Amino acid sequence: MVRPNNLAKTFHSPNYLRHNARRLEHLASLRIPVAGMSVLEVGAGIGDHSHYYIDRGCSITITEARTENLQYLKKRYPKNNVQFLDMDNPSAVEGSPFDIVHCYGLLYHLKDPEQALEFLCRSTRKNLFLETCVSFGQEDKLNPVAESRSEPSQSYSGIGCRPTRLWLFQRLQRFVENVYLPKTQPNHEEFPLDWTEPEKHKARFQRAIFIASREVLKNDMLTRSLLNKQRRHN
Repeated sequence: MVRPNNLAKTFHSPNYLRHNARRLEHLASLRIPVAGMSVLEVGAGIGDHSHYYIDRGCSITITEARTENLQYLKKRYPKNNVQFLDMDNPSAVEGSPFDIVHCYGLLYHLKDPEQALEFLCRSTRKNLFLETCVSFGQEDKLNPVAESRSEPSQSYSGIGCRPTRLWLFQRLQRFVENVYLPKTQPNHEEFPLDWTEPEKHKARFQRAIFIASREVLKNDMLTRSLLNKQRRHN
């Protein structure tokens, strides 16, 4: 079992802290209301995104699969509902459906992401916020990969994936009528701005963000198109 101080060392490295800050400030910039809503957070790690919702007066259910992460979460957020949830074998969560489902940094660690997407969409009555690593390419492709089970930030099963954006966009559309892409990307090098020129992308990973909604979102920060070019969030 990974000790708490080692968990913090993994999840609170300078790179992780910077990455989380850029993702959350970008999420806030999309101006999608969440204050006071019920939230399901999946794959929470040690809860570095949970406070985004707690600080906005949300009722949040925080979920994780790894025992050591769950123990850390329960100590960090003793007043909040922390539950076990293995997204490779998802089961009903008490309180579902939730207004908001937050899934940042998890999907690419799963062996069956289509099953996970169906579960996530079924679990929300309003919006799903999804961020994940993807692969460049215009085709509909899943791209499975092996990951280390011993790493607390990696796949619980040892199998992950790097789907193309088209794969994700089309699967989300199977489960929710309204699927959007932000016109902007976070201020971080892992989020490409031009999806037509992968050779110019120097970061190890490439990431994308999707918003799936039960209702039409009139928001000039979002588009229904799978944009090939996005701009940097200011």
